[in-house]
Amino acid sequence: MELVRQPIYLLLMTSSACFSVFLSVVPYFGFGDDPKLVKDSTLAVTLLSGLLTSVLCASASVGQEIRSGTALTVLAKPVGRMTFLLAKYAGLAATLLLITYTNMVAALLASRMAFDAYGNADTLSFAIYIGFGLLAFGVGGFSNFFLRRTFVSDATFAFVVLSTVALWVVAQFTVVDRAFDGAAHIDWRLVPAGVLILFALWVLAGVALACSTRLEVIPTLAVCTAVFLVGLMTDYLFKGAADAGAWWARVSYSVIPNWQQFWLADALEDKKSIPWSYVAKAAGYLVTYVSAALAVALALFEDRELS
Repeated sequence: MELVRQPIYLLLMTSSACFSVFLSVVPYFGFGDDPKLVKDSTLAVTLLSGLLTSVLCASASVGQEIRSGTALTVLAKPVGRMTFLLAKYAGLAATLLLITYTNMVAALLASRMAFDAYGNADTLSFAIYIGFGLLAFGVGGFSNFFLRRTFVSDATFAFVVLSTVALWVVAQFTVVDRAFDGAAHIDWRLVPAGVLILFALWVLAGVALACSTRLEVIPTLAVCTAVFLVGLMTDYLFKGAADAGAWWARVSYSVIPNWQQFWLADALEDKKSIPWSYVAKAAGYLVTYVSAALAVALALFEDRELS
């Protein structure tokens, strides 16, 4: 709840979701690949917004509480450091689940609104989505003014609910014909792709939490960005040498997370889909890596001076 009350969290959630829907009303002249460009762009926005959220929220939940003395106050109670750290990660994972869900709702809506050079932008659906988003801010303002509740958290939860309602309203009460695929429809194949992106964000959250036990916000962001960029190239940098038997390559290939295991946007071409059996295997990779990251975080946090 503390992370949800951060204004930056509401800003990232609403801006990323609205930008994903906006991408579907822009003409790309992509020679028939306009829908694929829209879907890939929305998945990329989901990943990038989650990257920023994981780093900023991890620093706020651990690093800021160490600096402000809140962590020392909590740990003065009968609460162990392992419990404290695991609870922080659970809260961080929940906030990432919330923002990823909102972005995936926007991505599903964008997949329905996508058009090619022979079609027209679905401005009605875009207006409906923006209208429900503004209504969410109105709900937050109403509860803050009349009920003395926190504006940011109420607006966040209202945006989650009303964006889902907007998707349902557009799918049920609007009909649009697309030149490239007949009647517009929601591409539900994005759901497993979004689940894999959520797994990647949870892995990155474990890395960010470990860094935040010792570093400030900017160094944590720098380390996580470096891990993310190197992780995109692990197959190119280490796989060949690891297969040849080089120990340093095998260690690097195991330690650095391979983000290509979670980014399968290319698998959605030609009406193909991502099998849920692969998602289950990726969940095993997630559990293994997060466990290792939290073990490192606990080792760094165990002897951290909190006074």
